[in-house]
Amino acid sequence: MELASVNLPVAVLIWLMIIPMLVKIDFGALHEVREHWRGVGVTLFINWAVKPFSMALLGWLFIGHLFAPYLPAEQINSYIAGLISLAAAPCTAMVFVWSNLSDGEPHFTLSQVAVNDVIMIFAFAPIVALLLGISAITVPWETLILSVALYIVVPVIAGQVLRRFLLGTGGEAALQSALARLGPMSIVALLATLVLLFGFQGEQIISQPLIIALLAIPILIQVYFNSGLAYLLNRAFGVAHCVAAPSALIGASNFFELAVATAIVLFGFESGAALATVVGVLVEVPVMLSVVKIVNASKGWYERAQT
Repeated sequence: MELASVNLPVAVLIWLMIIPMLVKIDFGALHEVREHWRGVGVTLFINWAVKPFSMALLGWLFIGHLFAPYLPAEQINSYIAGLISLAAAPCTAMVFVWSNLSDGEPHFTLSQVAVNDVIMIFAFAPIVALLLGISAITVPWETLILSVALYIVVPVIAGQVLRRFLLGTGGEAALQSALARLGPMSIVALLATLVLLFGFQGEQIISQPLIIALLAIPILIQVYFNSGLAYLLNRAFGVAHCVAAPSALIGASNFFELAVATAIVLFGFESGAALATVVGVLVEVPVMLSVVKIVNASKGWYERAQT
């Protein structure tokens, strides 16, 4: 069931995943960016000037060269493409969880997510296309742009329309009540998508677990490198820990729903790109929880630089 190379059932599942998360975002919080401009600047630098390019480099180094003898030759470029699409999409949903666990400043987190969403609408496709082009992978521009429209523009508009409707009819109470009902739907949609992904990738996962481990290595390096760099830059610029912590976490985590969707649209369910993004889903929660633990445990060290 496809339209212009887009699988319609998967598109519906992705919308059900993303829209409840985007309803939480108040784009009116963009004006608060100036209050945390140093933290926002660090995160934007990491998200858009460092992370996609560092992942492309790590993919080229590890998947394209060091691990190439242990991987299917016909899938190497596809694996790299999946890693690139994973890194080029900053997280917009789970960030709220990571920020809460690290006592992050909620207005900074909200404004940062809003800014990232606006930038992602315009920057995701060009960055992915540029890096895939550098990796010598042919990019169907029409499909990539369509995926951005379907998985960013449409959910953002739908989420904001629903948010305004709820606030206009029942105020904050109606919004919170709707979010409580939509939350489980988002989780069910995510699980259904993962079931489909693991169903199509199941043979590779079971027969070649080494591939999963090898793909996880550049993802892990990328997460710890980017979160550490963001954390240190915030400390150097004298940013408060309650802003630096979510800044580091936002700079490291990925919008894996979009990455998975893009990989499926561009390369198909059974592709190496889809498998690479699924590995990103597998490692996202445990590795981000470890980053939360690190920033929380190092709070005393961090704040000594500001005294």
